Amino acid sequence: MAIAHTLRISAPLRLVAVSLTLALLAACGGGSGTGSAGCDGSCATASTFLTVSDVQQVIAQAVAEAKVRGASGTIAVVDRVGNVLAVFRMGTASSVTIDSGRGVSGGLEGASVPDTLAAIAKAITAAYLSSEGNAFSTRTASQIIQEHFNPGERDQPGGPLFGVQFSQLPCSDLSARFSAGADAGPKRSPLGLSADPGGLPLYKSGTPVGGVGVIADGVYGLDLNITDTDRDLDELIAVASTYNFAAPVDRRADRITADGKTLRFADVDFSNLSSVPATAPGFASIDGVEGNLVSVTGYYNNGGGVLTGLAFGQAASGVRADSGNYPGLDAFVLVDNANVERYPPIPGTDSLLSAVEAREILRQALTVANRARAQIRRPIGSQARVTIAVVDTNGVALGVVRSRDAPMFGTDVALQKARTAAFFSNTSAAGDLTAVSPAIGAYVTAVRGFLGKPAALSDGTAFSDRAGGNLSRPFFPDGIDGSANGPFSSPSVSWSPFADGLQLDLVAAALVQHVTYVSGGGADVGSNCTTLPRLPNGAQIFPGSVPVYRGGVLVGGVGVSGDGVDQDDMIAFLGVHNAGVSLGTINNAPPAIRADTISVTGYGVNLRYVQCPQTPFLDSSEQNVCDGK
Repeated sequence: MAIAHTLRISAPLRLVAVSLTLALLAACGGGSGTGSAGCDGSCATASTFLTVSDVQQVIAQAVAEAKVRGASGTIAVVDRVGNVLAVFRMGTASSVTIDSGRGVSGGLEGASVPDTLAAIAKAITAAYLSSEGNAFSTRTASQIIQEHFNPGERDQPGGPLFGVQFSQLPCSDLSARFSAGADAGPKRSPLGLSADPGGLPLYKSGTPVGGVGVIADGVYGLDLNITDTDRDLDELIAVASTYNFAAPVDRRADRITADGKTLRFADVDFSNLSSVPATAPGFASIDGVEGNLVSVTGYYNNGGGVLTGLAFGQAASGVRADSGNYPGLDAFVLVDNANVERYPPIPGTDSLLSAVEAREILRQALTVANRARAQIRRPIGSQARVTIAVVDTNGVALGVVRSRDAPMFGTDVALQKARTAAFFSNTSAAGDLTAVSPAIGAYVTAVRGFLGKPAALSDGTAFSDRAGGNLSRPFFPDGIDGSANGPFSSPSVSWSPFADGLQLDLVAAALVQHVTYVSGGGADVGSNCTTLPRLPNGAQIFPGSVPVYRGGVLVGGVGVSGDGVDQDDMIAFLGVHNAGVSLGTINNAPPAIRADTISVTGYGVNLRYVQCPQTPFLDSSEQNVCDGK
């Protein structure tokens, strides 16, 4: 069962709700998200956004369901780039408890956070994970971040997006702040990405326009058992809120597979509701009666009322079409409020990569992505849609570019991945980590003992995020129950997605500071999640990055995120390789220094470096595309 509290509905009430809801759906054809499945990445226009009346309707529908159930919920609505358009609270202010349900302590387990932050994080997660090709929810997130995929299946590897919960952090230097008055996105999330059911994307005309997040049960958790069907209070209220804004049915997670396993979207639908969303009272009749709009420091000011969302892909959203650096590649870039590109190709601050080289890596990687068959998008046969980032050895972004309609979460993650690969491949990694604190330094000692390499993290071994991720799982080899944890992970008996080891420990202080600030105490966290200047938006531990070299000299890193992790690996790896062929000046790490040369003593296995998909291209039947490169 999910951690969230569940309700059982009486049979008579259920039958009335079902019959009324189905009758309304049949009469108007609305609500279910059908009829708009033709979008493949190009449906978003300047006219596709959440209006004030849309946001009010979403809230009113949620409140109607909560009221029928005798519940008081907090509802947040965001647009596709994370601008908070409204936060509505029924009842009084409250805190929710972070609890994975594993009975472990440490990390963020047991912490109390404001209900408003939980709702916002859930809404942003659903908006950021979704696109015209895929509709993912916070229940989807729960399935893909746990120690096994699927959760509860013994001796299976960790979730494909293991660690993604610690992205979009409030301290990220990439994410914009509401308090700075900037409308351009993407915006930060107060708790990173959420795995607590009750966050759903919102669609209009087949394109995502935002997300809704609901917290009503007092617990910010996840679903440990996906073999059953939950009646989760948060999710029931959220489903009601999406009437007429629901994701297209054939784009939902439960129509998409990864590693041959079907993903989850929601355990309930409109037929499970106790209210009839189409007849929900208007917002004007509930505002100030059933609840109120509430301000959230750093995210939303109720004095401005309900806000209008921004149209994705237009300059005001912070994401627009490229105007010159990547001709012919259907590229998109991040821009500021003045429509100036935030991350154009620039030379490295360490003088090791030129702007021409940074641009060529981005261009070649985007070319690979445009040819690649997507893993997590529909219709089948779609091209991969990703974000690509290049950094220097100081972690400075030398360029960021996006595919059309790439999911928003991949923007911050791609930069995390690029920085993580460059950081852990640097000979100064061990010294930098040790200098943070004795607790962080202990991870260096652990990895050296685990690998049997006294100079690990200072000997120049090339680490991809797939390799570093191998060392960050609660079981090694990945997913094998009863085995020891990787040296960057908490031991399996004390591990949870809220207490995962080095990744969280590097950013925990910043998260606590931010929650304290929002709660009314102290200053907000700055644009640096760690005390390590080269990891200002935190580290990432699932695949999709490689370091970049000139001969045998480390010069930077590239990160890719937004599709299947094997696709991300391939796009990063071949992007560097093809740029090297084009320019003759840069290359992937020499095979002799890659992390996959390390055989872990006592386990009889090597670390992994990259893993590329079979027959990955839409325009050829080529196999083994990464071999020998």
